[in-house]
Amino acid sequence: MHTDQITLATPVQPNNRGGKLLKDIFYEETAGGYQQAIDKARDAVLGFLRDTEQPFSGIRPAVIREAVYSTDLNRPLADYDALLAEVHALYIRHATAFHLPQYIAHLNCPVVIPALAAEVIISAINSSQDTYDQSAGGTFIERRLIDWTANEIGYTNADGVFTAGGSQSNLMGLLLARDYFALQVLGHDVKRDGLSEQARRFRIFVSDKAHFSNEKNTWLLGLGEQAMVKVKTDSRFRMDVAALKSAVEEALAQGNIPIAIVATAGTTDFGNIDPLEPIADIASAYNLWMHVDAAYGCGLLLSDKYRHLLGGIERADSVTVDYHKSFFQPISSSAFLVKDKSTLQLVKHHADYLNPPEQDYDELPAQINKSITQSTRRFDALKLWCTLRLMGKQKLGIYTDMMIDTAAATAALLQQDPDFDLLSSSDLGVLVFRFRPAGIDTDLSALNLRIKQSLFFEGTYILASTKVEGEFYLKFTILNPVTTLSHIREILEAIKSTGYTAG
Repeated sequence: MHTDQITLATPVQPNNRGGKLLKDIFYEETAGGYQQAIDKARDAVLGFLRDTEQPFSGIRPAVIREAVYSTDLNRPLADYDALLAEVHALYIRHATAFHLPQYIAHLNCPVVIPALAAEVIISAINSSQDTYDQSAGGTFIERRLIDWTANEIGYTNADGVFTAGGSQSNLMGLLLARDYFALQVLGHDVKRDGLSEQARRFRIFVSDKAHFSNEKNTWLLGLGEQAMVKVKTDSRFRMDVAALKSAVEEALAQGNIPIAIVATAGTTDFGNIDPLEPIADIASAYNLWMHVDAAYGCGLLLSDKYRHLLGGIERADSVTVDYHKSFFQPISSSAFLVKDKSTLQLVKHHADYLNPPEQDYDELPAQINKSITQSTRRFDALKLWCTLRLMGKQKLGIYTDMMIDTAAATAALLQQDPDFDLLSSSDLGVLVFRFRPAGIDTDLSALNLRIKQSLFFEGTYILASTKVEGEFYLKFTILNPVTTLSHIREILEAIKSTGYTAG
């Protein structure tokens, strides 16, 4: 067939690079449009700060769903004013305001301004952290921050990588625990040959208050949830060391194969820290990998006053840190660290187009060699870099101290008030309690649920909740240095007022 018999579509070849077709591409001829867009977005954020007086609008799911799904995504808006008006109506107006003291629910911290400035740079330049040729300075800034964090932990020969969050970091910890044990003890290469027959007998020990990601990660790793042995906790909901030792011995007696312990430095429900030193002793005695989930408790690395609560973390084989929980960073900003840098070789995989095996990685480093689930990866490390360089560790540590002190004072208030039942004090800032008024004969779980829902849909206060032994409890998560004891008293009075009305 002759080519002149084929009708080819003529591609668009705009002669004017700054014309309408390319006006929304970020390049040198659209700097003015970029500035306009950023200015208007900034004004929208400033409006959010200026106009938001309570943590939630109270909008019901059915209402916001209808508004979102009635939007025709195939009909573009006319300009940025129309766009941001729509974003305000659908999102900003109803966004949860984590920066307000009346928000006291989950592990969402307010963010620091230097990190927000970094976000503008990160999103526009849009580096990817997988290889040096995509992020030269970024590669070494990330590595330097990993080294800094490792030094704060107490590691001397460590390595690590920034991750999307604590669940991913915990997955890396268990993956290395599994593969390191299989290779070093059983002589089996999981990466090459898959799981061995013995893998069905692998056992990993966590407290019964550990993060749910540990269970998910066991089945993602092909071990099944049956591999997870939950160890009972003590009166402060920390892993019971005697029970841990008994659980390891019982697993061995049953013919199972203990491979790892996951200790928690800052439980989601109680903000308490497992006894790291005694756990490290058991891990050493039984030759088990020790992973510390410090996604929440990593903030103690910043504190001179409370750093001792992490004593023993330096003995762990791997550690999870979440800067976006306890270093006041925007989501996402997290990391996974290993005590012995050689263990990260277990996750390295080569691709000729990206990180070929013959490349000299001392000369041309590649962060992708350390990551298991992300190839294209944001330069989130810049946020922490800007924070430390402008604010310093000491100021962040003072914020951490303020929150812990406020939580301790709040615990004292709850203990002194006969209308409240406090379950436990906290090493960090999570307090589990319930409204239990004298003279009201009602289902306490149902009553406290009504209190939480009523305050939420009024939009005035957002509390968290959990269940302990089947009973519903309210939960404070104090993760905002702006929150004072005066705010706490206000929230407690609102709970009591609502509770007496609902009861």
